Amino acid sequence: MAHEIERKFLVRSGAWRAEASQAGVSGIHIRQGYLSSSSTRSVRVRTAGERATLNVKGNKVGPRASEFEYSIPMEDALQMLSELCRRPLIDKTRHNIPGPDGHIWEVDEFHAENAGLVVAEIELSHEDQRFAHPQWLGKEVTDDPRYLNTNLAERPFTTWDRDEGSRV
Repeated sequence: MAHEIERKFLVRSGAWRAEASQAGVSGIHIRQGYLSSSSTRSVRVRTAGERATLNVKGNKVGPRASEFEYSIPMEDALQMLSELCRRPLIDKTRHNIPGPDGHIWEVDEFHAENAGLVVAEIELSHEDQRFAHPQWLGKEVTDDPRYLNTNLAERPFTTWDRDEGSRV
């Protein structure tokens, strides 16, 4: 069985942009929608640049979740996003920033209904693995379900009270 172990943090400043620029990182536009989701699993369609995938993710327990991902034809993904996925779609730009310890930070800058939200995720090989914390990293939200993309599709960030989340 495939597993994903990731930790998620709010981004507290725009200083990550300088690191991305210094590393020559350009963002990739991502659109994703959910065909189905519940508290125990989700099925999502995603386009990321020229790549399209179908993803099935199991219940998240702390930083760990079962995850299966399959490449699909772009035309199929676009049709599913248009006709089958619930609204709103998740629209974001992802910047993969190398950390000083070799880890890659995925900084997601959300747009549209989730504009103003910026989060950083790191994938780990085991749950208690140590990693460097960039100075722009804010509060950890790994265990806060509001920041799950499935929940951002249900209750977008722009609908939250101003003091509920982080705006960078």
